[in-house]
Amino acid sequence: MRLDHVSYAVSHHELVDTVQRLGQQLGGSFVDGGRHPRFGTRNFVLPLEGGTYVEVVAALDHPASDKAPFGQAVKARAEDGGGWLGWVVAVDDITAVEARLGRPSVEGHRVRPDGFDLTWKQLGVIDVIDDPSLPFFLQWTSDPAQHPSLAGPVHVSAVACELAGDKERIREWLGGEVDSPIDSTDIEWVEADEPGLVAVLFRTANGDIVRID
Repeated sequence: MRLDHVSYAVSHHELVDTVQRLGQQLGGSFVDGGRHPRFGTRNFVLPLEGGTYVEVVAALDHPASDKAPFGQAVKARAEDGGGWLGWVVAVDDITAVEARLGRPSVEGHRVRPDGFDLTWKQLGVIDVIDDPSLPFFLQWTSDPAQHPSLAGPVHVSAVACELAGDKERIREWLGGEVDSPIDSTDIEWVEADEPGLVAVLFRTANGDIVRID
């Protein structure tokens, strides 16, 4: 189990400005990730060291964003002012998570501007809506060489996630250890008014640590 990506939600009209702002702060270039047809959303991605990435995502003016749980989550976070939507952990075989949680995963896909269709299975978005401190689970089913972390040059790494929530609940949800579910990335437990991913600390190419909240 490893960190696949962290997701930052904004309104559609703020998407480009947010991508430019975060890119300038981190010293990295975001890539147009394309659209999620089933979820009514689109994103830009920033590849990070270690096979992870940042996603800046927005809901489109599309019926799917009101019907699909992921679209609902993105829209709700944007309407609440925008910011970190959550964190996503990748697993090699999601059937084990399906068995543990007692329900099936759902299929997702994203069509990139070059026409390539990224595909995966995911589980737990509805739970994340109820408790934003929880990650949802993802298993990629498309070619590993097309993973979003390989979408462009890498100049930035994620070094820590500041997380507010019930540590034991998160441990139970992950089905194991809570302190190090993320390879080469630490969890820093913080107090906040609401549970969720509070901030992410990044190391830039020149060695500076930048905190994005």
